[in-house]
Amino acid sequence: MPEFSRDLDVYQGFNFKKDQQTAVGYILSVTIGGQALTADMETISDPEQPDKALTSKVVAVLNSYHWDTGVTDAMYFNGQLSTSNKTKIAEMLLGTFANVEVVFKYVVYEYDPIAKKYFKSCFVDSDLNGLLEKNGDRLTIKVANNESREVQSPKNFTFQIGIKPKTLEQSVNVAAASSKNIVKKWGVTETA
Repeated sequence: MPEFSRDLDVYQGFNFKKDQQTAVGYILSVTIGGQALTADMETISDPEQPDKALTSKVVAVLNSYHWDTGVTDAMYFNGQLSTSNKTKIAEMLLGTFANVEVVFKYVVYEYDPIAKKYFKSCFVDSDLNGLLEKNGDRLTIKVANNESREVQSPKNFTFQIGIKPKTLEQSVNVAAASSKNIVKKWGVTETA
């Protein structure tokens, strides 16, 4: 089965330049175990309209995204988040995880060299509902203790999260070019 895996440019994500054509991505919102991380990065440029900021603030600027595109496959995000969100995740990791539910929204942008413009290559129209993935006994969520040096301001920290779907069919939009959208399913609805 084909996968959707992208290495994303964190520097371009924070410092968008029109003459660069590297892929960028953002987590727009995420709630882990009932605790919402703050969308506190607010002057991020919209790759589709570089003279304007994204209409919503972002929680994290991504440096990679991976999904094997199967309906039960987990999604993996690696990105940079703020000091306050790093602290929230660290508190969660030091505490006990009784609730592993995750509600999130994200977008990945790529450049279409034929149309000569950026387009959304992987995104969702509404929040996705998932669960923190487990690898053995460990939940797939980490945050760095030391700040990242790739972009020094604002201060940011690397984090990783793996999210598997809840038992609910949901939709994810993927695209190979600016006018080639496909809707893929994520999750399988289970009846009571």
